[in-house]
Amino acid sequence: MRRIGAILLFLALAGGALLYVVKTNPPWFERIRYPLHYSQYVRVHAREHNLDPALVAAVIYQESKFRSDAKSSSGAIGLMQLTPSTARGIAVRTHGSKFQTSDLYNPEINIRYGAWYLADLFQKYGNERLVLAAYNAGQGNVDRWRANGQPIQFPETRAYVQRVEHLQRVYRDAWAKQLGY
Repeated sequence: MRRIGAILLFLALAGGALLYVVKTNPPWFERIRYPLHYSQYVRVHAREHNLDPALVAAVIYQESKFRSDAKSSSGAIGLMQLTPSTARGIAVRTHGSKFQTSDLYNPEINIRYGAWYLADLFQKYGNERLVLAAYNAGQGNVDRWRANGQPIQFPETRAYVQRVEHLQRVYRDAWAKQLGY
């Protein structure tokens, strides 16, 4: 009987501790749930384009979970899930030369291009929610919604924007030192 009581007490304490961790989301727990890789590239390219490094990290996590070899069914590649045509345009606009699609698997190049693209979207839209919507659904859709005075029309894009904004807060709090805050 004592053994069963001890086991039940242990399980109650362990369950309580787990519940506490899940409810309070301490930074150490968030760092386990939401890893950060390539922080040097994130910091450098975010700073270069006046972006919040936590936003760049959040986009990367949402797009690829920091998998540099990620490839979507639509052909988007790498950490920030850039399409080859978008990346080729970025390379031309940033005076890059000899762009190859395989460059998008290189974390430094992918983050550099992705950060440039986010900054370009900020110049066009000036609003983080619209920037994220355009990153996810495309500028044509966002332009059409704005022209018609509509909010974000795609439920999956609304969810994407909310998720990235949540992840931005997580990365800012959990990885502040690594992201240069």
